[in-house]
This record gives sequence, structure tokens and C-alpha cells, in this order.
Amino acid sequence: MVNYSIKNKQNIATRKAYGEALLEVGKINDSVVALDAETSNSTFADSFKKFDNGNRFIECYIAEQNMVSIATGLSRMGMIPFVSGFAVFLGRAFDQIRMSQYSDTNIKFVGSHCGVSIGDDGASQMALEDISMFRSVQGLKVLYPFDFNSTVNLVKKASEEKGNFYIRITRAETPMIYDTSEEFEIGGSKTIMSSGNDKITVISAGITLLEAYKACVELEKNGVNCNLIDLYSVKPLDSKSIINSLKNTKKLLVIEDHHSQGGLGEAVLSEVAGMPFDFGHLSVNVRPVSGTPQELLEFCQIDSKAIYSKVKSML
Repeated sequence: MVNYSIKNKQNIATRKAYGEALLEVGKINDSVVALDAETSNSTFADSFKKFDNGNRFIECYIAEQNMVSIATGLSRMGMIPFVSGFAVFLGRAFDQIRMSQYSDTNIKFVGSHCGVSIGDDGASQMALEDISMFRSVQGLKVLYPFDFNSTVNLVKKASEEKGNFYIRITRAETPMIYDTSEEFEIGGSKTIMSSGNDKITVISAGITLLEAYKACVELEKNGVNCNLIDLYSVKPLDSKSIINSLKNTKKLLVIEDHHSQGGLGEAVLSEVAGMPFDFGHLSVNVRPVSGTPQELLEFCQIDSKAIYSKVKSML
């Protein structure tokens, strides 16, 4: 059966969802502060700035290292800092991010404009190493929501749970497939498509989930059923659901808008190593160029056509 439908739903970027969620948690919790590196009009953190007249918003300009250091100090004072910026530029502050763990901080890092799906901005602006970077920090949790409602829900969950988080949000608009009542647990996942006769387990998150869904719908029309999983919680991840699916399908395909090293694919493999299954992985393994989001997904072979072909070859 198909659990969720992506057809004919409103498209909203998850970065806009972040702005609205930040505003909401800031209204109910005076401990929430927002920091941005001169990208708040793109990350939509400026919604919080306008609401609070700048009292709990700190413009750090193009100084990401200082921004994380400030957030570390604020966290130690009992505040809950939300640190946002283009994900590619957060890499400049990796030393400060890594060191923050030793201060037992409670920082929520939010990286926008991830992957090749940002399109026209070009390769230098495409964060393709960010999941790997944040996964490597001990104790830091990594979330990668697909749509508006999952983003809002997970931002709220991150604000309520003590510890460091990284939330990966995208520039491109995505359809809303989850209702406002849907719950998202840290360490959970959502099964988007399933049947009693699935031939392969397909895992994705964020922007490529839509491409995977389109491919799985076409495969279903041609007699190939897929168990499609939205692995929105990259760290910790829902190993139980993945293992249960693999026991039936014995085949696994992971798709991501990220380099193969240290991303979603390796995160999944680390949890299911030792099980007997065939593994396929579609990720960004070429140097991206400038173009539309769809052109870039096709160029890097992480679009629905590439996914369809990969599944057929694995079967």
C-alpha cells in the first residue's frame, strides 16, 4: 500500500519552515536566541529578528567561527542558541563546532542551501560534505527533514532536547506530504511506500526523497514494489526499521544529495553491516556545475530516472 501521497500538494522550502518554527519556539521560550552570518534573509531567521526587534537575535556577519564561539558562551549561560547560515560556510567553523562538545553545549546548528539542488549558485556554494562533518562530532544529532511540517516538528523537538543538533534544510521547494498532526521522533523514520511484496528497500532524505518517490511510483506501475523510507533522522537513525525491511527485500538502495563519503549511505551501512544484502548508492560523485536544480540532479545522477535505472539494474 502507499502510505503517503506527494501528488498535488503545496510546495514550500524547508528553509522557510525553519524560519516559522524558530519564530514559534522563540515566542514560547525566552531562552531561545538566534544567530546568523549575514544570511538571515535566505535562512528565514530574519522572521525571529523582526519579531523580537533584535533583542535575542545576533547578526554575526561573515564570521562563522566567532558566531559559534558566541553561541557556545550563550549556551553555557543557559540559553538555547540557534545558529544558522549557508551549510557550506559552517565548514569554516568546524574547529569551534568540534570544541563546543567539550563545553556540554546545547546548540542547534542549521545549515541551508545544501547540495546540488541549490542550482544556479554554483559548485562553490553547494554543501556536499556537511553531513559527514557534523556526523563526526561525538554526541551531535543530525536531522534532514523533507517538507514543511516535518521541519517545524523537528525544530521544536531539537529545541526541547538538550544537546547539540544539526538540521539540514534546503533552498528548493518541496511538497507537503505530512500533516501537521504527524509526529517525528529523534532517531525515527517514516515509511512512505510499502506493500506485502517489496523487492527492494529504498532510503533517502531531504530533496532526493521526492526523486525516489517518483521513481518508486513508476516502478510500482511496472510491477516492482519498493519499501521507501524517509530517513529524516540521520544520527541517530532508525536501524530497526531498516533491518526489518532488509530481512524481506535483501536489497538496499540509498540516494542522497551529498558526497558518498560520510553521508547517508555510510551512516546506514554502519548500522546494518554483517547482514546479507545487495547494496546500491547514488550520491554526488562528480564536480557539480551551475544550472537549474533539476538539471543538477540529473547531471549528478540522483534524479528519478537514475534511481529507476539503478533499481532495475539491481533486480
